[in-house]
Amino acid sequence: MALLLEADPSEASVARYLEVSQCFAALEGETVCGVCVVMNKGTKVEIMNVSVWPEQQGRGIGTALLRFTLEQLKLQGVTQVELGTGTFGYQLTYYQRVGFRVVDILKDHFLDNYPEPIIENGIQHKDMLILAIRLETE
Repeated sequence: MALLLEADPSEASVARYLEVSQCFAALEGETVCGVCVVMNKGTKVEIMNVSVWPEQQGRGIGTALLRFTLEQLKLQGVTQVELGTGTFGYQLTYYQRVGFRVVDILKDHFLDNYPEPIIENGIQHKDMLILAIRLETE
């Protein structure tokens, strides 16, 4: 749970989606250093959480985990993957580098759904961007 809370500060929210999701993990030896949680919605899925321990970040673990997750989902017949993230910050560029594109904006999402403000680089997150990627089948 502590690792998941690195990416989503609401324990109640994490608990809600965790019980109906599949999880992928990045391991170093027997130690979990990253996780990707995916909630299934038929041929579409939503990535609910991607998290790597702060001291492990910047080493490509998260990118490798996300790419592995997308390949596994493709093998399962998934054709589209969606996720929500803030309108700024390293997470947005992280997802865009892998090929995700902005498809929608949820105004005031972080204001309406989190009891405490989420602050990054001195700026409060308010709106959520919805990003998506199509998984091409050969």
